[in-house]
Amino acid sequence: QVQLVESGGGSVQAGDSLRLSCAASGRTWTSHTMGWFRQAPGKEREFVAGIVWSGGDTDYADSVKGRFTISRDNAENTMYLQMNSLKPEDTAVYYCAVQLSGIVTKVPSRYNYWGQGTQVTVSS
Repeated sequence: QVQLVESGGGSVQAGDSLRLSCAASGRTWTSHTMGWFRQAPGKEREFVAGIVWSGGDTDYADSVKGRFTISRDNAENTMYLQMNSLKPEDTAVYYCAVQLSGIVTKVPSRYNYWGQGTQVTVSS
């Protein structure tokens, strides 16, 4: 049984920072990626950032490039999203996900496992 648990969300003001964490347990994969997605009320889930677990290659949505940094701790099987210079438009529920592929993709349907989400609210 695979479990993904996000944490670190909260309510902040524009310009502040947050670090999200996603702890994975239950299985070990030989080749996979992990990604962060977000979904605001009434909107579709969108890709934020992804990382190849073994090699560390990353990809980002244009809207967060230069502000967000994705990383992982292999020993702890945990993924992070450092979010700086937050904007009100970053407000959403943030989800972590696992894709059983060695290449980062941006399509939610390609991901195999999902966490429950953590709320990020940015006030102007």
